[in-house]
Amino acid sequence: MAPTKSESVPTASDTSIPLFKSIGLSQAKAAEAAKNAKSANVLRNLIVSYDLAEARLDEKQATVITALAGQLAKTESVELDEQAFAIKAILQGKLKSVDQVNAAVKYLEKFKAPINELEFDTECGVGFSITSEELHDAITSYIRENSVTGWPNLGSVISGVKASPALRWANPLEVKNAVEKAFTETFGTKEAAKPKAKDPKKEKAAQPTAASEAAAGSSSSNRKTVFEEGFLGALHKPGENPQIRPELREQHLRATDGQVWTRFPPEPNGYLHIGHSKAIFVNFGYAAHHGGKCYLRFDDTNPEKEEARYFQSIIEVVRWLGFEPWKITYSSDYFDQLYDLAVELIKRDKAYVCHCTQEQIKADRGEKISAPKACVHRSRPIQESLDEFKKMTDGYYRPKEANLRMKMDLTDGNPQMWDLTAYRVLDASHHRTLDKWKIYPTYDYTHCLVDSFENISHSLCTTEFIASRQSYEWLCDALDVYKPRQSEFGRLSLQGTISSKRKILQLVDEGYVSGWDDPRLYTLIALRRRGVPPGAILSFVSTLGVSTAASNIQIARFEQTVRQYLEGSAPRLFMVMRPLKVIIENVPDDYLVMVDKPFHPKNPQLGSSQIPFTRTIYIDADDFRLEDSKDYFRLAPGKSVGLFQAPYPITCTSYKTDSASGEVTEVFCRLEDSGTPPKPKAYIQWVAEHASSGSPVCIDETRIFHPLFKSDNPLAATPDFKADINPNSIEVIKGAMVEVSFWPLAKRYVADALEEARARSAEIKAIPGAGSHDAHTPEITTEQLVGKECVRFQGLRVAYLAVDSDSRLGALDEPSDVTPGIRQGDYLVLNRIASLKEDAGKGM
Repeated sequence: MAPTKSESVPTASDTSIPLFKSIGLSQAKAAEAAKNAKSANVLRNLIVSYDLAEARLDEKQATVITALAGQLAKTESVELDEQAFAIKAILQGKLKSVDQVNAAVKYLEKFKAPINELEFDTECGVGFSITSEELHDAITSYIRENSVTGWPNLGSVISGVKASPALRWANPLEVKNAVEKAFTETFGTKEAAKPKAKDPKKEKAAQPTAASEAAAGSSSSNRKTVFEEGFLGALHKPGENPQIRPELREQHLRATDGQVWTRFPPEPNGYLHIGHSKAIFVNFGYAAHHGGKCYLRFDDTNPEKEEARYFQSIIEVVRWLGFEPWKITYSSDYFDQLYDLAVELIKRDKAYVCHCTQEQIKADRGEKISAPKACVHRSRPIQESLDEFKKMTDGYYRPKEANLRMKMDLTDGNPQMWDLTAYRVLDASHHRTLDKWKIYPTYDYTHCLVDSFENISHSLCTTEFIASRQSYEWLCDALDVYKPRQSEFGRLSLQGTISSKRKILQLVDEGYVSGWDDPRLYTLIALRRRGVPPGAILSFVSTLGVSTAASNIQIARFEQTVRQYLEGSAPRLFMVMRPLKVIIENVPDDYLVMVDKPFHPKNPQLGSSQIPFTRTIYIDADDFRLEDSKDYFRLAPGKSVGLFQAPYPITCTSYKTDSASGEVTEVFCRLEDSGTPPKPKAYIQWVAEHASSGSPVCIDETRIFHPLFKSDNPLAATPDFKADINPNSIEVIKGAMVEVSFWPLAKRYVADALEEARARSAEIKAIPGAGSHDAHTPEITTEQLVGKECVRFQGLRVAYLAVDSDSRLGALDEPSDVTPGIRQGDYLVLNRIASLKEDAGKGM
């Protein structure tokens, strides 16, 4: 029966209780459900609309249906299709508790049909399972990350762990016992905990920096690295993953020599985002830490969405982050093997060709009914499926007219075991195999088998693939091949950002951003263009640690990591954002003093430079005001101020204003170079006008980026995420000036980066098999690894900045003995990487 919003059923109290009892509620629970008129009315509608009285529910299911009615009575946001989806989930046994129903309603308020079942199941704890080892890892990570000090915090830790998204669905008693066990291991027995906590040596133990861990994952004598503790520390050793035959383990260990072999397997259908940096760090870093190998494997099984630019960008980004694949491979390398195994799967009666429509497949899988149903083609003879599969291969069928489906287990509660598709017909040319194939394997079929072909010891992925682990292992066992162990860690996301390829494409196509590398986005190419150093990204990921819990981090925390990374490594240059001309009247026109200036007061390794100090200088307009006050210490009429690194302070004697606007256009000062100069209460930055040295460096544009979205959760905006876009997310300042040391510094940075890239390239080529590729793999030159963004510096008292790729800088290509400066046709653009301190109103 199809319900409508306007329908209702009789509301008389005497009919409600028998009706409620008809679905399995006890007399007491039925009477309780009838007390609230609004929720009772919703429950009546559900019972009648979905024939629940005939569904033979047990009392537990009836209780869950009643809880659903109570939640639906509180909201107007869950439409009929979503209600039907929730009812179906309860009837299938997916939603088994009131807590799960509450989570389901919250999810369905945000996301409308068609519902992403895998995402829904994850959000609602459907099929949730966690081993005692995984639970222990998550709890020890929680204790470490929250600086828990001892047994007095036991209660708050238990509550906090239960509230964490990754453990929300864990058994409460198991959580309690696991927390107590972790406390005993960390702090000793409860009685011994207090004396142990007083150990002064452990309190003062030196801690390695996140950057040192991120760089190579090397171990420290003082503490374990991220690769040795928590989730990663508890992973199995090579060869410990179970096999159906011991020979498979032995063959694997012979192939790998007992090493850790991992892979980073992106789909080449978009650009990588900040979340991928964690997957790159985990896969490449874990292998490197254990002296193993990591593949970069492109999962190129969908030629309709793959483009050459994505392949090239992914390789560039991985190498930019400092990692080199042992081999670059493609799923398409194995298309022949995959096809042969598909034939073998049919011969073993583990697959069949299905001709159902997509709608019928969804219906059979439980879209419209309470449980999955066998496809009408499931029992067809083996030879018939072999013949039909050959016809698929030969191009006899058009897309969606035939699919090869795996014959799995329809009685299992996991939807990933409900006869997934292994091959489908696609009318598309492949970038590598061209028009050889008319059929292409799916991710669910390909991923585990290619892991097996490549002898992966640790198949590391994010927790949204937990349910897929069962089908992963089923397929390997069904074909009697080596079975890698899949282990899932929590994904990384940043609040106030979006990572969906489809949504970013909307922003690009509709002109909200300039491209996938717009510095307001959090794609890795956007962060690179903004000037964020790769080491800062790895430091950020390393500091967060790796566990099964998802990390939804505030942007401010990411920004702070970037600042900390740049604080000691970025040279400091004088910079004025809004230049105001200052003429020092008591010195001659040709007055010139060359000032020695270090690039960093605490890092002499960065070197120093000489900058001119002349009769005409520029200060920032914000450092001058016409009206003085007691709490103001910078320049004003009759007032003195110090100039950073300059030999003497200056005193304002007069100024000139624009006759129309009244704005100050020039300031006239006296250099306090005679007698005893006044001791300034403040110092300001400046740049000098000196044509022969190319001073100052004029900046055509300085781009200040603010958050692209107004809230921390743009996906919650209505009618869609674009309603949350910040209309003032970029500010462009024209005409800023930087000291002339910018030019030799920029040349040095580019040259050093190129030399480092070439040296790394030479080292890679010297390793047999390292970074191997074929004719289809884009060659990435050292120059492609070095962009203009490597020229980074701190504008003193301004921000951390980098040169943008929009810049045209012929001077960087000229010999070092040529006077630096802007050439005709040049254009210099700077991006603000990060502010000097957290600014909640502006972000980065």
